[in-house]
Amino acid sequence: MLNKVLTNNLGFPRIGVKRELKRATEEFWANKISEQELLDRASALRKLNWKTQKDAGIDIIPSNDFSFYDQVLDMSCLAGAIPPRFNRNGDKADLDIMFSMARGMSKTSDKSKATYASEMTKWFDTNYHYIVPEFYKDMEFRLFSDKVFKEFKEALAEGIKTKPVLIGPVTYLLLGKVMDKNNPDFDKLLLLDKLLPVYIEILQELEKLGAEWVQLDEPVFSLDLNKNETDALQKTYRILGGSVKNLKLMLASYFGELRENLHSFVSLPVNALHIDGVRGADEVDKILRVFPDDKILSIGIIDGRNIWKNDFENSLPILTKAEKKLGAGRIMVAPSCSLIHTPVTLKSETKMDDELKSWMAFAEEKLDEMATLAAILNGEKRNESLEANKQAHLSRRKSPRIHNPAVKSRCAAVKEAEINRNSGYSRRRLLQREKLHLPDFPITTIGSFPQTAEIRSMRAKHKKNEISTEEYENFLKAEIEKTVRRQEELDIDMLVHGEFERNDMVEYFGEQLDGFTFSQFGWVQSFGSRYVKPPIIFGDVSRPSPMTVRWSRYAQSLTSKPMKGMLTGPVTILQWSFVRDDQPRSETTKQIALALRDEVIDLEKAGIQAIQIDEPALREGLPLRKSDWKEYLLWAVNNFRLSAAGVKDETQIHTHMCYSEFNDIIDSIAALDADVISIETSRSNMELLDAFVEYKYPNEIGPGVYDIHSPRVPEQKEMQDLLLKAEKVLPRENIWVNPDCGLKTRSWEEVIPSLNNMVNAAKQLRK
Repeated sequence: MLNKVLTNNLGFPRIGVKRELKRATEEFWANKISEQELLDRASALRKLNWKTQKDAGIDIIPSNDFSFYDQVLDMSCLAGAIPPRFNRNGDKADLDIMFSMARGMSKTSDKSKATYASEMTKWFDTNYHYIVPEFYKDMEFRLFSDKVFKEFKEALAEGIKTKPVLIGPVTYLLLGKVMDKNNPDFDKLLLLDKLLPVYIEILQELEKLGAEWVQLDEPVFSLDLNKNETDALQKTYRILGGSVKNLKLMLASYFGELRENLHSFVSLPVNALHIDGVRGADEVDKILRVFPDDKILSIGIIDGRNIWKNDFENSLPILTKAEKKLGAGRIMVAPSCSLIHTPVTLKSETKMDDELKSWMAFAEEKLDEMATLAAILNGEKRNESLEANKQAHLSRRKSPRIHNPAVKSRCAAVKEAEINRNSGYSRRRLLQREKLHLPDFPITTIGSFPQTAEIRSMRAKHKKNEISTEEYENFLKAEIEKTVRRQEELDIDMLVHGEFERNDMVEYFGEQLDGFTFSQFGWVQSFGSRYVKPPIIFGDVSRPSPMTVRWSRYAQSLTSKPMKGMLTGPVTILQWSFVRDDQPRSETTKQIALALRDEVIDLEKAGIQAIQIDEPALREGLPLRKSDWKEYLLWAVNNFRLSAAGVKDETQIHTHMCYSEFNDIIDSIAALDADVISIETSRSNMELLDAFVEYKYPNEIGPGVYDIHSPRVPEQKEMQDLLLKAEKVLPRENIWVNPDCGLKTRSWEEVIPSLNNMVNAAKQLRK
């Protein structure tokens, strides 16, 4: 064992500095490039990523952290967990099968293979998504892909011996879903004995190829585990640890503290353990006291989920204490989790404010921070690095740009009455129905319509000053009018303006709020080729002027039908931004809620009769431990209500949530007191509606009947059947008809026939 502190990376952004992976993948889907060209471009990205890490001085570099869609889907393909409807033929899970599972079809032009995609949900409490594995009692697993071996050999050919990364078997099973109609309640962990031989085969093959380390990710250690689950983890690593001789296993937990799972975690028979030293900083001392003598400890001291520069004055004492207790050869400096949750590099940010930029670190800069901390622990003099780090943090703490006394005073003065509507829902419902005059099964959409290449081009030209603001706004008005007319022709009941002026549902608002800044190339992957560029909240938040009113007012002037105003909710703006870490998240959310409250009131004054405040991230922000839920849900719900409660009873407040489980927080969903909630239910075949039914949810619900994340056009009967399922369990007067989510990423060629089928399905039910 080397007598020095090593650096250990858990994963690196796979998307490319300029989103090269997105472009290649979407060109492949559109038949513009061949499969081989897609594979070649992906290979070039991987090689660049490995070289970047090697050049930064990272000792242990990951492989198999690359994915075309997500790492859980990759594991399903690797283990042969292919749902029967995707017809797994041949000896390998190829791109065709993988993309079919993710999207319902492999390519946009291949209509013959269309089917419904596998369900998608959030990866723990992040805005990253994964394709949910589908399990059956009698299913079998087998090695069905060679991706992990190919990528290890690919790096080896570049002179880099990587550490392959795999989702751990217990986490993989617990993240899956039982789809067996004959055995709906069977324990997923009963499949462990069938799954472990595949993992053993993978490990033994990697050992033959010359791998030194393999990382197995078991983030479920940050959850509330029962005895059965803890026993499964112990059994798994007892078996896997005994299956190899020279291959070293590193078990990684992240996204939180270990708490009652700590002793089980440190006792596992593996060679190294990784802990989250950011969220679990207060737990490091306890871990050091009980850490076994035969293991290496990887300390995730660099925040892998946020973009602020590491504070060496806080990190070095923690690392120094670990080094003294365990010895230099038994600790590694690492990020808290994979760096896929951060943008690639600050080097491309040529337009960012220099002072703000000096406070930040993206993925490449985090590699440098890891290398610097390890070098200092190994006795190298890095006085210049230490001083620069210290000055950056002093600059941030003292900057007058961060604190706004007026905002803080307004937050402190919020009274309980401000979070409540004037009347209860039953009274509001009568007034809203009298005002809106909607039919049974009222039809609406979630907000956005296709952002075509022309729209994106015009936005880019406006940003580059190639066209005037007047030209750009006239173009937007024309797009809005066309969209209003299309909705009228389709006979949709409550319209939206299409959101063509918006680049992203969070970024658009951040650009108009004080306390935010933005990157040019700060993209992170949400799922597949869907990337987001999160705003950066660095200071107190306020609204200098109205943000959406003029566009909603204009759209309403074009039609006699009600037009929804569209806003992103305070919790979602928080969750989908890189958030300041120098005050509680609840306080930042309250500041955002007050800014949105002003916007909601102004929309009502402008004659908008319905206002949708989207909160798809409410469930995502839920702490991983149930004991922490109550505090979070209290401030999250109250801040939503604070944003919405300033309007009259006649104004209908909508909210939208997608790709979330609701059963365990349904009382908090009800406490939002939205008049209408729309949810994703098409991929789950209306199963997500069960929580609302069992709770006897009193308000109105729009269960999504059209999966917008798949390019296929759903048939009218398919949507009609979903609505019939909803009508069996909900009062028909409570049911709205809408897609699962916004239509921004789809084409008009898909949207028009899909919405036409949706409208006809609703009309058929009205008969």
